[in-house]
Amino acid sequence: MVTRGDDFDDFVRGTSTRLLRTAVLLTGDRPAAEDLLQEVYERVYVRWRWINGAPEAYARKALMNHIANRWRSRSRKPEVALAAHHDRPTADGSELYAERDHLLAALQELAPRQRAVIVLRFYEDLTEAQTADVLGCSVGTVKSQTSRALDRLRTITEPALLEGLR
Repeated sequence: MVTRGDDFDDFVRGTSTRLLRTAVLLTGDRPAAEDLLQEVYERVYVRWRWINGAPEAYARKALMNHIANRWRSRSRKPEVALAAHHDRPTADGSELYAERDHLLAALQELAPRQRAVIVLRFYEDLTEAQTADVLGCSVGTVKSQTSRALDRLRTITEPALLEGLR
């Protein structure tokens, strides 16, 4: 006999890697992303029997809402800056990892909505319509936010790439 808990366990095993990657990309902080995802799974479990259709889409939308709430609460609380060297990722000597670190840092410089659009469209490989559904906005908004975010990423990353060529 398959129980409600068995179905949910299968769901968590099948989605945890993707949803954690999304959370890490959106927050820039793996421990915070793990905590957020755990809270989302708790909420999904409570509502599990009422979720019809696509539980991963429901969980992704819950994750996005939870992250948006986190961004809102952060904007109300002043941040205490650490020393500058704590804010920069350190490369392990490999150009590939250094480039990846630079791109992830550039991603964190985007506005929250733009970051969400880039992560959902290009890391999660969602369509414009799926992204609009997750974010609760129109397809046109997704298109304009994607365009603005890509322009901003080019502005951030191109000077550093040109420096590497010199």
